[in-house]
Amino acid sequence: MMIIRTIAFLILLGTSCHSLVRVNADTNSATRPNVVLVMTDDQGYGDLSCHGNPILKTPNIDRLSANSIRFTDFHVSPFCTPTRAALMTGNYPGYTGAYRTSSGRTMMHRDEKTIANLFGDNGYVTGMVGKWHLGDNAPHRPQDRGFQDVVWHRCGGVGQASDYWGNDYFDDTYERNGRFEKFEGYCTDVWFREGIRFIEENQTKPFFLYLALNAPHGPYRVPPEWAEPYTGNRSVTNPNFYGMIANIDHNVGILRDRIARLGLAENTILIFMTDNGTASGAKFDGLDSEAKLGYNAGMRGKKSSLYDGGHRVPFFLHWPQAGLVGGKDVHTQAAHIDVLPTLADLCGIPVSDDYKPNGISLKPLLEHTKLDDAQRSESEPELPRDHHVVQFHAGAHARAFPPQPLEYSVVMDHRWRLVNSNGQGLFDILADPAQRNNVADEHPEVVTRLRTAYQSFWEKVSPRLTPVRIDVGNPTNNPTVLCSQDWYMPSGNPPWNFGSIARRPRVTGPWMLDVRKAGRYRITLRQMPKEADKPIVAVRAKLEIAGQTHELDVKPDSRGVVFDIELPTGPTELVTWFYDNNGKAGGAYFTEVESF
Repeated sequence: MMIIRTIAFLILLGTSCHSLVRVNADTNSATRPNVVLVMTDDQGYGDLSCHGNPILKTPNIDRLSANSIRFTDFHVSPFCTPTRAALMTGNYPGYTGAYRTSSGRTMMHRDEKTIANLFGDNGYVTGMVGKWHLGDNAPHRPQDRGFQDVVWHRCGGVGQASDYWGNDYFDDTYERNGRFEKFEGYCTDVWFREGIRFIEENQTKPFFLYLALNAPHGPYRVPPEWAEPYTGNRSVTNPNFYGMIANIDHNVGILRDRIARLGLAENTILIFMTDNGTASGAKFDGLDSEAKLGYNAGMRGKKSSLYDGGHRVPFFLHWPQAGLVGGKDVHTQAAHIDVLPTLADLCGIPVSDDYKPNGISLKPLLEHTKLDDAQRSESEPELPRDHHVVQFHAGAHARAFPPQPLEYSVVMDHRWRLVNSNGQGLFDILADPAQRNNVADEHPEVVTRLRTAYQSFWEKVSPRLTPVRIDVGNPTNNPTVLCSQDWYMPSGNPPWNFGSIARRPRVTGPWMLDVRKAGRYRITLRQMPKEADKPIVAVRAKLEIAGQTHELDVKPDSRGVVFDIELPTGPTELVTWFYDNNGKAGGAYFTEVESF
C-alpha cells in the first residue's frame, strides 16, 4: 500500500509540475499567477487569534489562514534587516552583507540580485510598498534593486533618523519613485491604499507586489479607535500594539475584497508572513524568557531572541487556481531563504546562476497538500536540506561558533535546536516546545552533528561579512544624503534615532563610499537634517576623505558647513567631526555629498 501511495504521489506531483511549467512557460502569457507578499513588522506567531491569542481579534487574517497552506515550522531572522535581505535574495543574511539594522550593515552586496530582478526580467511588473530597510541610497534603494514602482519610507522605522523629518505615522512624507510626496492618512492605511493602486493599474499584466508594512513596529502609534477595545485590559501589555495589528487585519480584508472584485483572486498567490518574533505582544524577563504576561503561543523568546519565539513566524500561502487552499498544514521546517526559489518554481521562472540561492523550493510540500487525506497522512516529501541556521551577528562584529561568547546562533532541524545564546543549549522542540530543558549532556552526538553542520554555513557566509559601500556621484541619486545610522562602527551601534542624536553624542565613524564620478564635490555637514532647519551647536568642522583633510570654522547660527573639494573615483571613507569650545567632538550626523 505504501508503494502504491508513493507512486500516486509522484504521478500527481509530476503532472502538476508539468502543468504549472506549461502554463507559465510563455513569459508574455496573461495566465501566469500574480504574487502579493504581505509582511508585517515585529508581529509574532502568537499575535493572531487563529494561533490561539485569547484577546487579540484578527478575523480577516484568520479567514486567510483557514483557507491557506500553513507552514507551522517557518523561520525568519530575529530582527528586521536580515529577514528582508533573505527574503529578497534567497540567501543567508550574512552572505548578502545585510545582517544588522544599522552600523552600515543594512545594505546588500552589489552582486546580489533580488526576487524583483528575477520577476521583472521574466515579464512581471514589480512593486514595493512600505518598509525597505535595505539601504536609503544608491545602489541599494528598492528602485535600484529591481522594483519598478515603489512607495517607501527610509530607515528601519517611520520617524527614525534617516526617514523624512517630521514623519510620525500620520500624514507623512514618503518617497515615490525617487521623489518625496506628502500622503494623507495613517501609515498602514497608506501602504494598503498604494498596494491596491498598484494592483489596479497592473491588473491586466502579471505582477509581483511586495507589501512590507512598518506596523506594528514602534513607536506604537495608531488611531485611538483601534486600540480602544484593548485599553484597560490588564492582560494586554500594549493596547496600541494590538490596535496596530487590528488595523492591519482590517486592511487585509479590504485588500482581499478588492483583489476578488477585480477578478484576480483565483490566480493570485497571496502570502502573509511576519519578519520576526513579537516586540510587544507579551511581557518578558529579557529576550529569552517565556511570556510573563500576555500570549506568545507557548514559545520562549521574543524579537531578537534565538529561541523559537524570536524567529518562528506565521507563513500562509493561498493560490486557488493551483488548488493551494483548504487550511492544510505543512510541518516540514522551512525558512525565509526558501521564498524566492519557491515562488520562482510556482510561477515557472527559471533561477539562473546569477542567483544561486541558499534556499530551496518548497513546491513539493505544497503539492503534497493536494493529495487526499489518506495519502497526505503519509510523511511529507523529504527536501534536500536536513538543517537550518539562524545567525545573530552580535554588534558590528562577526565571530565563529562557540566557544566565542559574542556570536549568537541556532542550528536546527525538525526536532532539535542547538542554541548558542549566553551559553549553549540543546532542546528537543517536539518534546519541549517551550525550550525549558537543556539536554545537551544526554545527546552529545546531536550537539556534534549540528556543530559540524554549522561549519559549512560559516565557511560560506564569513567571507562575505565585509563592508558594502554607498555611491556618491551616482546620477540617479545626487546629492547623496548620508545619515549616521550608516557609520561603519567597529563595535556597537552609531546614533540611529533622534533620541540619541539630540544628545549630540561624542562619537563619529566612517561612511564607506564608492565615488562613481571623478570631479568636484560639495560636501555639507549638518547635525540635523536639512528639513529640520536647526542650527549647528559647534565652533569648528572637519572632514577626512580620499586622503584629504579639510577644516572650517562654524559660522554663528549656521545650518550647514560646506566644503568644495575634488575627488577621484573609487572606494573611500568619509569621516566628519564637529568640535565644541572645549575641543570635544562628535560627528556630522547628516551629510550631503553632491557631484557637480
